Amino acid sequence: MSFSSLGLSPEILKALKDKGYNNATPIQKELIPAIFKKHDIMAGAQTGTGKTAGFVTPILQELNKKFNNRHYPKAIILVPTRELAKQVYANVEDYSKYLPIKSTALHGGINMTSQANRLKDGVDIIVSTSGRLLEHIKQKNISLLAVEYLVLDEADTILDMGFIYEVNQILNLLPQKRQNILISATLSSGVKTLSQKILYKAKLIEVDSMGTTAHNVRQFVYPVVKELKSELLSFLIGSRNYSRVLVFVRKKQEADEVAKELNLSGLKTAIIHGDKSSGTRSRALANFKNEKIRVLVATDIAARGLDIPTLKVVINYDIPHISGDYIHRIGRTGRANNKGLAITLISPNEEVALKDVERVMGKAIPREILKDYAPKIIPKAKGARNKSNEKKKTAGAFGRKKSSSAPTNKKRKTTKRDKYKSF
Repeated sequence: MSFSSLGLSPEILKALKDKGYNNATPIQKELIPAIFKKHDIMAGAQTGTGKTAGFVTPILQELNKKFNNRHYPKAIILVPTRELAKQVYANVEDYSKYLPIKSTALHGGINMTSQANRLKDGVDIIVSTSGRLLEHIKQKNISLLAVEYLVLDEADTILDMGFIYEVNQILNLLPQKRQNILISATLSSGVKTLSQKILYKAKLIEVDSMGTTAHNVRQFVYPVVKELKSELLSFLIGSRNYSRVLVFVRKKQEADEVAKELNLSGLKTAIIHGDKSSGTRSRALANFKNEKIRVLVATDIAARGLDIPTLKVVINYDIPHISGDYIHRIGRTGRANNKGLAITLISPNEEVALKDVERVMGKAIPREILKDYAPKIIPKAKGARNKSNEKKKTAGAFGRKKSSSAPTNKKRKTTKRDKYKSF
């Protein structure tokens, strides 16, 4: 179905064409008409399905119809992280390039004064994290009295990260008469409870949501001795010549250690996590997108909202704290109908967590066995393939000499790691 058949204006259609969008995705086909009909909406769709365009474009069109040359907050889009705020804001700017609508992004890591000046100049759409929006409200930099649209994007993550108290504060400051749109990759019980609180006679739109992942993403699990995880990670990236890989870890300190090991093995690597400044995170992401670095190591919270359309490989160094985050992780690849590969490294103590992930997905993930890395006793699983005869190759970057982190027959000396603080 073409976008023109959904009733979008020529200005928005032109902007979408500039972005290379031709036909609407399933979630866009459902969302756009429903928003035009003024329904409150609870929509479930996996990452990478185009849901941002699905809710932004009809809001832009409706605001443009009533535009009176005055800029004040008419739409609030709440997101859980600064990376997602930047991504959604960039999309709003792209889709509205031929309209008089103004927008801005509010999030941590940026000076409050510069954001306040932008608000003073007047904006129609605000993309914000809940905490930063409340800070501006308390400083009287913004009023929500005229807001017509409220969007909670990645509502499941907002709940998982404990931002519900801040969201409730914002809800109390909004007009009763407004259109509410709740978007989530997983329609958990918490999300459904939240929807009952803020939505009125909501229309449910569910496209590849809870427990589903893109059909074009191949998934594999590699059982591995815990102490050999970093070696296996280097081996997989180097020997298979993966050109660009996003690696997920649970902890900030572990992200630093993993990145250090990868750099030592000849794989140029950068890091993004909560202890890194906004500028550092932005540069790391830009260098990754431009292929100036080969590997990007990220914690779950810092990686929310990363949009890298041509990313082919995601490696889970460990299982996420929250089982549903697995879907978010692997949703970074296989975007825009491209093929993707998701690999998960599992040590024996993570088997229970893996079963939780598989319950969420409703299926078992195939296993591949590499004799030199796998534990001696490996739980049986359907789809396992023995790779014991696979020839070892260098763990470093293509053309480099064998690195110190590459597997050898010599017993590896290990050190006991400290307990990590949660992100």
